[in-house]
Amino acid sequence: MAALTHDCHVHLVGNGGSGSGCWLRLDGLWHRLLARAMVSEAGIGASASDPGFDEAYERSITAMLAGSGLDRALLLAQDEVYHEDGRKADFGSFHVPNDHLFAVCRRHPSFLPAVSIHPGRPGALEELERCLALGARALKLLPNCQNVDCSLPQYRPFWEKMAASGLPLLSHTGGELTVPVFNRAFEDPRVLRRPLELGMKVIAAHGASSSIPWSRGHFHELLALMDEFPRLYADTSALNSPVRSAILRDILACRHRDRFLHGSDHPVPVGAVWPWLRGVIGSEARRAAAAEGNPLARDRMLKQASGFGPEHFTRLAEVLRPL
Repeated sequence: MAALTHDCHVHLVGNGGSGSGCWLRLDGLWHRLLARAMVSEAGIGASASDPGFDEAYERSITAMLAGSGLDRALLLAQDEVYHEDGRKADFGSFHVPNDHLFAVCRRHPSFLPAVSIHPGRPGALEELERCLALGARALKLLPNCQNVDCSLPQYRPFWEKMAASGLPLLSHTGGELTVPVFNRAFEDPRVLRRPLELGMKVIAAHGASSSIPWSRGHFHELLALMDEFPRLYADTSALNSPVRSAILRDILACRHRDRFLHGSDHPVPVGAVWPWLRGVIGSEARRAAAAEGNPLARDRMLKQASGFGPEHFTRLAEVLRPL
C-alpha cells in the first residue's frame, strides 16, 4: 500500500456564529486586511463576521483537501492566551476550541485533530487526558503568541504526559505577522529545549524563518538544535510567501532536509511568484502553480517543483501519535 500524503499545517477558523465556541477578534487595520486576504484565499463567499462563516469555512477546506492531491491534513485548534499564573489574558485574534475541532474531524475523517492546550491554563492536564482519549494526533502551540515559556518547571508534568503518550508538539517558530505576538523572545526555537530533553517529538513550524525583511530569523539555531535532538522535526508551512521563502534554498541544501515535513499554513496565501523570484523554481512551474485555483494543491505543486521529494509529503505519518 502506498504511503499516505499529508499537509501537516491547516488551520481551522470560525467566528462562533453557529455556536461552535470559536471567536475572531480583528483589531487594527493590518489584521483586518490580512483576514480579508485569508478569506479570499479560502474561497469563501462570506465575510469573517457572517453568521454562517464557520460552516462555509468547513465546506471550503473539505473541498480543497479533496482536490489537493493529498490524502490527509492535520487540522489545528487554537487555545486562548494565559499568564504564567493561569489567568486568562485578554489577548489574541482568534480561538478554536478542541471540541469544535473534534466535531469537524468526525465529520471529515481525512482531517486529523491537532488540539491546542496552553500548559498553564487551569485543568491543562485533565484537558490533555480528555483529548488523548478522543483521539488527538498532535498538539499545536504558538509560544510567542500564546505566552508559553516551555522551560517553566510547572509545565513539566504536561510535557512528560505528551512524551509518554507519543503526542508530538507542533510549535510555531520564527517571526509572526498574522496574529498578535505576546512575547517575541519565544519565537526562538531554543525555547523548545525542555520538551525535547523530556523525550517529546517536536515539529518546528515554518522552519524558524523570518516573517519580516529586516529580521534574519532563527534557521541556523534550529539546525543546531536538530543536531542535538533527533526527535526534532520542522515543517515548510507558509514558505511560499514573500519573506519566509528566503529559506527555501537553505532547507533544500541543509543537513537535516530529511526531517522537514510538508505543510501549507492555509489560509495564509500561497504565492507562486515568491519561490520563482528566489530562483528556486522555473518559469514553467510558476505558471502552472499560479493557474491552480486550489491553494492546498498550489502549495503542493510548488514544493514538488522546488525539489522536495515524495517522502517530504509522507513523513508526517512517522511523527504523529499512533492510534
